Amino acid sequence: MDSQRFAVIDTGGRQLRVSPGDIVSVDRLEAPAGETVTFDRVLLAGSEAGLRIGTPVIEGATVRGTVMREERGPKVIVFRKRKRHTFRKLRGHREYLTFVLIESIEA
Repeated sequence: MDSQRFAVIDTGGRQLRVSPGDIVSVDRLEAPAGETVTFDRVLLAGSEAGLRIGTPVIEGATVRGTVMREERGPKVIVFRKRKRHTFRKLRGHREYLTFVLIESIEA
């Protein structure tokens, strides 16, 4: 694997910089552990040879990865309070995350 290759992908409304061998956490994917997933929204791809920038995506470029596991992220706490009133609201949630091992970048 060429460690100098990288790509910026768009998944779940976020942009992630990935390289082969990286383990990234993305929003929950409907794929069981061990299955191969393909990200086709590649915004940017780079290597020692140069840089390719999509407008907005690079046609035909894909990033392949293997689903490792699915977990819940850390708890996010939302606390609202109004000063000088007895209004307090405490809410929290944990997002479902899928961890993906990036195997290859074809750009």
